[in-house]
Amino acid sequence: MELSRLGWNDYWQQRFEPFAADGLIPGRIVAEYKDMYRANTATMETQAEVAGKLRHDAVRRSDFPAVGDFVAMRPPEGDGPAIIQAVLPRRTAFIRKAAGKSVDEQVVAANIDTVFIMTALDYDFNLRRLERYLTLVWEGGAQPVVLLNKADLCDDPSPLLNELDQIAFGASVHIISARTGEGLDEIDQYLRPGLTVGFVGSSGVGKSTLLNTLLGREAQATREVRADDSRGRHTTTHRQLFIRPEGGIIIDTPGMRELQLGKAQEGVEKAFAEIESLARHCRFRDCEHENERGCAVQEAVQRGDLTAERVASYEKLRRELRYAETRIDKNAALEKKRQDRIANKAMKQFKTR
Repeated sequence: MELSRLGWNDYWQQRFEPFAADGLIPGRIVAEYKDMYRANTATMETQAEVAGKLRHDAVRRSDFPAVGDFVAMRPPEGDGPAIIQAVLPRRTAFIRKAAGKSVDEQVVAANIDTVFIMTALDYDFNLRRLERYLTLVWEGGAQPVVLLNKADLCDDPSPLLNELDQIAFGASVHIISARTGEGLDEIDQYLRPGLTVGFVGSSGVGKSTLLNTLLGREAQATREVRADDSRGRHTTTHRQLFIRPEGGIIIDTPGMRELQLGKAQEGVEKAFAEIESLARHCRFRDCEHENERGCAVQEAVQRGDLTAERVASYEKLRRELRYAETRIDKNAALEKKRQDRIANKAMKQFKTR
C-alpha cells in the first residue's frame, strides 16, 4: 500500500527523518486493543507493541499511541510484532478526559482533518451534548462537521436546525440518512484521498451504518435502536481506521456515554465564541455572568439575543474545565516525580556497582 493512501505526505516525511537513520520504518496505527496495536506500513499490516523505553518515558495515557497516530517502528522479526519506538508529534487529536474517576486524558483519534459529530433527528438530539463535542473538536485542532442523521424518520427538521444554528458557529451542518443515502453526496467533499475523517457520537445514531455505506461493505455490525427512546447498544467495540477504495480515510469510534472535558480552554472559547465576545464588554474582568452589575452577557439574555440555557452550559463547562485542568496537572506532576525517583534510584544502584 502506498503510504500516501494512509495520509502520509511531506509534512510527515520531514518529521520521520531523524528515525530513518536508525533503521526504523513509518507506519500508521489502524486499530488499538488492550495491550497491542495494529499498524499499516507501505508493505504490510502488522501487530505492534510499545517499546519498553517509550512505555517507561510515558507520563500520561495520551503519551501512548492512538488510532490515527503515525509512528516510527522497528520492523517485525519472524512472526513477532513490530516495536513502536516513537510517536510522531500529532497535528490534531480528539481528546477527552478518560471515563470514570480517572484524571487522565484519552486520545480518541489522532491526526484527523475533519470530525463528523453525528447525532440523529430523534430522541438523541441534545444541544448541550453537541456543545461538548464541538468544544473538544475545536480544542483538538480539527474541523467539526455536524451530521443530522435519520432524515428519513423526521418530517420537518427545521425546528432542530434553528436550534443548532444558535450553537454550531463555524461548523458545517448536513442533514443525511445513512440508511437511504439522502444527503451523502454533500459529505464527499470531506472524504478526499489523503484526508482523515473521524466519527464521534452516541450509540444508536448510525455511525456504523454510515461507515458501511461509505466503504461499500459491511465493515461494522449494526443493531436496531430501542423504539421508545432511540438508544442504541454499542456495536463498535474499539477504535479503528478504514481506507475507502476511492480514497479518504475514516476513523470509527465506539459510542460515548461519557464526554468529560480535559484541557480545553481554546475549545470552549471557540465553541462559545459569541459569549466570549460579549464577556469582553462586561464591567468586571472576573465577571461570572450571573448577578454582577454591568454584565454584557446577562444583558444579551434579557434582550433575547442569548438563551439562559446557553449561558448556563458555558459556565458549567468553564467550571468543569478549571477542575479538570487542576487535577490533570497535579496528576502529571506526581507521575513525573515518581519517574524521577525511579530513575535516580537506578542511577545510584549503577554507581555503587
